[in-house]
Amino acid sequence: MRHYPANSPEALARIVAIAMMADGAIDSSELKSLERHDIIKRIGLDQARFDKVFYEYYADLSTSAHRLPSGQFELDGLTIGLLLDEIRDPELQKMALRSMLDVVNSDRCLTGSEASLIAQALKQWEIALYEVSDTTIPSHRSPGRVLQ
Repeated sequence: MRHYPANSPEALARIVAIAMMADGAIDSSELKSLERHDIIKRIGLDQARFDKVFYEYYADLSTSAHRLPSGQFELDGLTIGLLLDEIRDPELQKMALRSMLDVVNSDRCLTGSEASLIAQALKQWEIALYEVSDTTIPSHRSPGRVLQ
């Protein structure tokens, strides 16, 4: 994997790209989430620069990741850890994690690989989930009954 300067917009963009590809494919809801949450602008890039980082990540992924029988690429935890290490500023870590959560939750189906990625980021960056929770998202659970 290529190296980006610590805390750079490109390093942040690659973390978002990892989240987008964690389940093996880009879903249209993930692309809509990028736009709806203004993620690309928030990390300090324009669309062309984000696309460049995404394609560089995909090129690196296709040459260095393990390929599963399904054809999906899988990064090992050590490599993910090294890429997460490029984000060192605690506030940028929280922003990156919030962006990752927006992406992986966009299709309302969290896969095992997405959950593993989020768990690794939470642990490595020592962030509690409540620190990055989005309270603007309404719950889709039906209200429970009150027992008397």
